[in-house]
Amino acid sequence: MLTNTMATSILLQQSINCFICNHQFGKNNLAATKPNFVEKCKKVRDIKARVAVDAMETATSPTAFPFFQIEPKQEDTPASKLELADPEFYQMGFVRSMRAYGVEFREGPNGFGVYASKDIEPTRRAKVVMEIPLELMLTISQKTPWMFFPDIIPVGHPIFDIINSTHPETDWDLRMACLLLYAFDHDKNFWQLYGDFLPSAEECTSLLLATEDDLKELHDENLASTMRKEKARALEFWEKNWHHGMPLKVKRLARDPERFIWAVSMAQTRHINFRIRVGSLVQDANMFAPYADMLNHSCQPNCFFHWRFRDRMFEVMTNAGQRIKKGEEMTVNYMRGQRNNMLMQRYGFSSLSNPWDVLPFSGNAKIHLDSFLSVFNISGSYEDYYHNAKIANEGDNFVDGAVLAAARTLPTWSEGDIPPIPSLEIKAVKTLQEECQQILAEYSTTSKQDQHILDSTPEMSWTRETAIKYRLHRKLFVEKVIEALDIYQDRILF
Repeated sequence: MLTNTMATSILLQQSINCFICNHQFGKNNLAATKPNFVEKCKKVRDIKARVAVDAMETATSPTAFPFFQIEPKQEDTPASKLELADPEFYQMGFVRSMRAYGVEFREGPNGFGVYASKDIEPTRRAKVVMEIPLELMLTISQKTPWMFFPDIIPVGHPIFDIINSTHPETDWDLRMACLLLYAFDHDKNFWQLYGDFLPSAEECTSLLLATEDDLKELHDENLASTMRKEKARALEFWEKNWHHGMPLKVKRLARDPERFIWAVSMAQTRHINFRIRVGSLVQDANMFAPYADMLNHSCQPNCFFHWRFRDRMFEVMTNAGQRIKKGEEMTVNYMRGQRNNMLMQRYGFSSLSNPWDVLPFSGNAKIHLDSFLSVFNISGSYEDYYHNAKIANEGDNFVDGAVLAAARTLPTWSEGDIPPIPSLEIKAVKTLQEECQQILAEYSTTSKQDQHILDSTPEMSWTRETAIKYRLHRKLFVEKVIEALDIYQDRILF
């Protein structure tokens, strides 16, 4: 409406000017002025067209009429497929001085995770993304005399005698389980609220909660035997301290052994070993750090933990110089340098591309180390192998943690500047591949059969699913080594 009015006003004004101008020249000059009138009418039409175009550009510009703007389509990210956590989950920590910067908590079929809520640009210094005060954590020193931070157990409470009866070197998880159960029962304690967001016994993947049939699915008798002993140790401790003669205030903490086994599984899967400083006291401690325990594991993490002693704050920080995109998961490394069987024993999961996994080769066949590293563009020392993507071919995504593990576990030789002989290298490759095939033949199922079981049985228990994934990851690792050896022998000729 405004545009039409402006164009009409301009047209009327131009017409009046033309009329006045012709009237002043008189009748004799009418023929001479007629072409000028036509030209001015053309100009009016041009002005009207320009006004209409300008109005259309203004209406479609990003800054005009924001209510009518079309929101850009958001890219699919790992976080976009998950639901945001209950707002109360963060609020109950926020009111107690817990802070999170640029991250959000999301929940999916496999539990909680922490994701970037915005792009985090690389900086020269590590950036803080989470702060948890000491008062929210459950902390106990690793050595006697036992010291608690915060000191929530009153003097003379029977739970302290139970904690004091544990073995200082081996029973750290039993102590943490007792402390966690007491915090749940302690009146007006933060953990009474936070405990509602911890996984239940049915949702936990710890092998302490696995049945005997679940342990058989591992196809690893050594790991199954270790978990049986761990479970028997926890049950023996419960039977010793939760007998009929104990006071009610102790009995109600774990009325049945299943409750105590669950608490021990929480201690093993969610606790953090860390050195803290409180005043002038430096302690190696076992701790539950709420919110930070929602960070998942990665062999290539983008975050790490830090203790800020001046105000007793546990921090989660991003790696310096690393870019994190919005929606990307924030991860830490739970146990560096550990094989999948140790991750299963402690945390109840295995990694498909664990760079520290090993294979038990027993023959005398060896390949040339430097040549193997060169073929796959692997750089760094033995402890810090990494794939140098800058010198790799574009689009080459074969090299992952499993190939780095192969570089560590394959029998190799290296003698100064002596080059490898291709025929001998190919012969060694064939021998090593035969050993890998023998490892696969020891399993009663193939990797495809394991994957089919997982896909066709969605309602299986979490512990059984974890056990099947463990043996599947083991087989896929062996198959990856065989494939890497094939690539190596093809490229060694050139």
